[in-house]
Amino acid sequence: MTLKPEVCKLLIHMRHPEVYEQLGVVPPRGFLLHGPPGCGKTLLAQAVAGEMELPMLKVSAPELVSGVSGESEQKLRELFEQAVTNSPCILFIDEIDAITPKREVASKDMERRIVAQLLTCMDDLNSLAVTTQVLVIGATNRPDSLDPALRRAGRFDKEICLGIPDEAARLRILKTLCRKLKLPEDFDYRQLARLTPGYVGADLMALCREAAMSAVNRVLLEMQPQNQLPVVEGKEESQGPQGTRPLPKAQDGLCRLLSLLKSSESLSAEQLAGLCILMSDFQGSLASVQPSAKREGFATVPDVTWEDVGALQDIREELTMAILAPVRSPEQFKALGLSAPAGVLLAGPPGCGKTLLAKAVANESGLNFISVKGPELLNMYVGESERAVRQVFQRGQNSAPCVIFFDEIDALCPRRSGHESGASVRVVNQLLTEMDGLETRRQVFIMAATNRPDIIDPAVLRPGRLDKTLYVGLPPPSDRHAILLTITKVTRKSAVERSQRSSSLIVTPSVSGWTCGPVAKIRVSKKNFEDAFKKVRPSVSKKVGYIGLWTNG
Repeated sequence: MTLKPEVCKLLIHMRHPEVYEQLGVVPPRGFLLHGPPGCGKTLLAQAVAGEMELPMLKVSAPELVSGVSGESEQKLRELFEQAVTNSPCILFIDEIDAITPKREVASKDMERRIVAQLLTCMDDLNSLAVTTQVLVIGATNRPDSLDPALRRAGRFDKEICLGIPDEAARLRILKTLCRKLKLPEDFDYRQLARLTPGYVGADLMALCREAAMSAVNRVLLEMQPQNQLPVVEGKEESQGPQGTRPLPKAQDGLCRLLSLLKSSESLSAEQLAGLCILMSDFQGSLASVQPSAKREGFATVPDVTWEDVGALQDIREELTMAILAPVRSPEQFKALGLSAPAGVLLAGPPGCGKTLLAKAVANESGLNFISVKGPELLNMYVGESERAVRQVFQRGQNSAPCVIFFDEIDALCPRRSGHESGASVRVVNQLLTEMDGLETRRQVFIMAATNRPDIIDPAVLRPGRLDKTLYVGLPPPSDRHAILLTITKVTRKSAVERSQRSSSLIVTPSVSGWTCGPVAKIRVSKKNFEDAFKKVRPSVSKKVGYIGLWTNG
């Protein structure tokens, strides 16, 4: 694991304290590592100690908590005294948020005392000689829950965010994890990195482990003899060779696995020679390893592709220029002076494919994807709705490059008249600030969908926010034809041939119940579609669909 440049700058005084002595400046005493679980915070702290060849005092924050009054504070004092005695050394406090909550919301006096003691201990390092070579590293995945006094200069001087790795970072992580694995010589690491968006280092490690187990099942279990059951009386027709009948596939695999576990003989070199992890093993393991980002409420990449979108070719080209182009050609946009990513509003009647387009563009670009249903951010308690909006954008920055998609955004930012007050106005103001406030969004793209653009606050639609509006209306006949081909997954010629056969599902009554014909003969005929027209009605009237909700001038 390579150290970040900003981390290396903070370590100069650990090897060359004379630099700060010459300048007469107190060196940095610590930094805070934060990011989603499994992104490598503990590993980075260990890499710092390993690269510098320094002893590391590692302690988990809950270990410092004691039930006796005053004992927790004493443990903290002894820990820092031990660090000063063993200097130069690194003091690493993992899960530091467990002992440093915000004092104004702390439920117990003990929690406030522990926070105050930690602040005092870190300040004492600055009061000692400049040459005191002790670096304090804290790690947490909840930086907002820390007491603000701990995050000021002189204590944790720097805060380093370890976000979700992008494709290039995943490529480097995979090459590191697979150094000792037996893989084919032509193994495509880049393809695997492209297939694992949203995966952090711990997820990729779990993926490698699952792929190894898949390789074991594929190679070793095939070497075991196939178990067979004795013949059941009265069922000679199902007999196999030598009066036996094969087991079902699932039971056969279990029997082979039990046979392998009960065997005490070591596998020969000839048997182990074919044991190798293939790309198919990794691809099969993707379904069983869920990325931590998805479990923690962060972003994932949807499985919808452009092939699932049957029409809307003109809108696809607009989305490609607005979102895909800045991701694939960032140098060209930087040369043009375009730094802020554009926002796109998809407006149109219900059911016309607005959400499907958003998923497809995120998948096509390989971007992480955060889907937000407008009303789900609203909360009855004061300040909670604004906090939810801030969390969404913070997660987007941690997952960058990322697309944040607001579905039914009219529920989240209705038009302000200037007279009302309350939670809705505060939510709109918070959303406007996050979209284009003091902090830049960098590689965070915003998409939104609504069927009521007339009630959205105009400030949301200004340049720099949702500055591009695309109307997704009712599909014309050519687009409806393309949509039908996409849904049915058949060509027009074969569809006609199958409709001419007019062979459909036949369900007939029998003695034991209802039975149907062979599955291979099940077809959907033209008559079935004609019957469906009598039951299914269009959800959007022609007046709404063709007039449109507004024009862009």
